[in-house]
Amino acid sequence: MSLGRDFRRLWTAFTVSAVGTAVGSGALPFVAILALDVSTFQVSLLAAISALAGAALALPMGDFIEQRHKRPVMIGADLVRFVALLSVPVAAAVGVLTYSQLCVVGVVQAAALIAFTAASGAHLKALIPVEGRAEANSKFEQTTWLAMSVGPPIGGALVSLIGATVTLAVDAVSFLLSAIGIHRIRQPEPAPVRRTEKADITAGWKYILRHRGLAVLFWNSQIFGGPVMMTSPLLTVLMLRDLGLAPWSYGLSLGVSCLGAVLGARLAPRLTLRYGLHRMLLVFGVLRAPWLLLLPLAPAGIAGLVVITVAETGMLVAAGAFNPSFATYRMEATEDGYMARVFTSWSITSRCVQPLFMALGGVLAALIGIRGAMYVAGACCLVSAAVLPWKAARPAPLPEPV
Repeated sequence: MSLGRDFRRLWTAFTVSAVGTAVGSGALPFVAILALDVSTFQVSLLAAISALAGAALALPMGDFIEQRHKRPVMIGADLVRFVALLSVPVAAAVGVLTYSQLCVVGVVQAAALIAFTAASGAHLKALIPVEGRAEANSKFEQTTWLAMSVGPPIGGALVSLIGATVTLAVDAVSFLLSAIGIHRIRQPEPAPVRRTEKADITAGWKYILRHRGLAVLFWNSQIFGGPVMMTSPLLTVLMLRDLGLAPWSYGLSLGVSCLGAVLGARLAPRLTLRYGLHRMLLVFGVLRAPWLLLLPLAPAGIAGLVVITVAETGMLVAAGAFNPSFATYRMEATEDGYMARVFTSWSITSRCVQPLFMALGGVLAALIGIRGAMYVAGACCLVSAAVLPWKAARPAPLPEPV
């Protein structure tokens, strides 16, 4: 079905910012290393502070966003990220860049991302009719994985050619273009649902946990997403150090597996139309779970590259099909007056859980080796298959307002 001109404007804006983010994904730590010559601990601390402090800063935003039109919030979040990221190359150019500034930029960027995600989910629900939401979420999922596939190699080349600080400027400009694209959307927004109860920063979590289907998927997303992120730094060490593979092989494996996610997301709308949301969640929630257990079995050399690429691709094909179905279910199961708070609570939880799993992976790797830590991550992912809405033949009834 045609999703309309305004959706194409939103999709174009999202594509520009997604590609910009993928291109500049490693630029902030590169700036810390290349421009400021900080220690390894400070690089890790920069990532941890950005994730955790950004989540804390975003904590009260859900209720604030809920009471306002969503489009201005999205534009504001994009402009905040534009100014924050652009401050880095400007400060570097005049010789006043500091590690503290990089930490502040990381925190602001993380908080603005959570705010944008919360507002954009509610905005998309209002913009797209029910019958088009699965297709819309599929298009966003495809765009995300395409950007992940082509963005990091381009970013690495740009860092080599023009430097990390200028690459950050490219990322900053992408958010400015995204804000301009969102501003061009013409469809009027519905009036925000006014809150009648007392403000409560925990309302999003309460809503999730009182809804049977949402609660199960909430825990599923943490049990699956945390271990996947846990293996990310371990996989780099495994491939480059233990298996003796060249650096280009890591990029090749990542690119091929991301294209698998694009394929899964592309198939999602027609499969959802045929089998329904509930069956999509169950089938692909199970199919994405076992693949991490293959990673520690990878032998040295090209055979190891093949095993890793097959495992990552198989997981991401299933995840690419699962994610649009999950996003559509969450959108339909959440009342309009709780959309921003549910999305904010979900994002904050994921952005706190994933760094903790990554830290756990480092501890386990020191205790039982990289392959042992990967087996633990794979076992956790396998558990996620049991934490799916098996008992709900259709979405559970919505709860009364908190």
